[in-house]
Amino acid sequence: MDHIAKRIAVLGSTGSIGRQTLEIVRVLRDKFQIVALAAGRNTDLLVQQALEFRPNLVYFEEGISSKPDCLDFCTFASLEEIAGHPNVDLVLVATSGKAGLNPTIAALRARKQVALANKEVLVSAGNLVMAEACHAGIDILPVDSEHSAIWQCLRGERTAEIERLVLTASGGPFFRYGHEAMSGITPEQALRHPTWQMGKKVTIDSATLMNKGMEIIEARWLFNVALSQIEVVIHPGSVVHSLVEFRDGSVKAQLSPPDMRLPIQYALTYPERLPNDQLPRMKWDTPMSLSFEKPDWTRFPCLTLAREAAEKGDTYPAVLSAADEEAVELFLAHRIGFTDIAKIVEATLEKHEPVENPALEAILEADAWARQFTADWSLNKL
Repeated sequence: MDHIAKRIAVLGSTGSIGRQTLEIVRVLRDKFQIVALAAGRNTDLLVQQALEFRPNLVYFEEGISSKPDCLDFCTFASLEEIAGHPNVDLVLVATSGKAGLNPTIAALRARKQVALANKEVLVSAGNLVMAEACHAGIDILPVDSEHSAIWQCLRGERTAEIERLVLTASGGPFFRYGHEAMSGITPEQALRHPTWQMGKKVTIDSATLMNKGMEIIEARWLFNVALSQIEVVIHPGSVVHSLVEFRDGSVKAQLSPPDMRLPIQYALTYPERLPNDQLPRMKWDTPMSLSFEKPDWTRFPCLTLAREAAEKGDTYPAVLSAADEEAVELFLAHRIGFTDIAKIVEATLEKHEPVENPALEAILEADAWARQFTADWSLNKL
């Protein structure tokens, strides 16, 4: 690979992760070639990206009719076609929600390297996705900062020697809020994260701590550990991105400034570490405090709901993911309150009739049911 550029497909290229991925590629142009770009509603930005990177393949959510004449050098393709295309070496899955599931499976079945930045893929169908990865002999490369940190800490280590994984959470903007104050939180407040710049969905999930609950489920599948071996701690500084404790008591931690370009580049360049003077560095001559504390599972019920769904298994995690996605959209549209997100997810989980050992079809059906139930619940309660 020293003289051959890695051919990358970016699914979700206009989102936060997608845009930062392209920043990395701009700096390391001799290492990467963008062969496919896919995006949702932000057609204008996708056109700009395509004109700059000249991909062979492009996907627009509105379909082929939305492809402008100026992109006559691009072939329109579906997400699944892009993910499995023979000209693609690595698929970066940075779409939001269930849109990432089918392309991830398509990429694995085509034996493509997958860099995963979509939480819902492993939350909804972790067992199926990891089975596909195992069958293909493909390692899924995590892009989330927390899972990237654990992945880096485990290089050269044996899974059997893990005592526990410790996921760090910033706590979001409302960690010190009381119960009464939580009910009046607006979308505008929730979107002002204290340490990270992220997309809207993941920023709201960070504020409710659903994000961390989903990361528990992801970590279980990515690192093949029991749920009882995964803990969450609040670390407001967002400098320690996660830790691994081993059975002899030793602890490894990965530290870096809170910048998503760092884990993105690590996934893109793995197993190499390449220099990039555009990325931030730790300032060791500046005083720094590393503080940790337990999360409040009562004030942040989404964390509890996610863990309970993980423990129940079957189609519960898929329902959790779908209900949360719909509830966050309702909150962003000012149709429900901040604390209603957890109420909707809890109500949906309580009414769900699970399917044991679900195949992909059952998972998608559970997802669809949860979305409809969430919509009906919100209409009846408003």
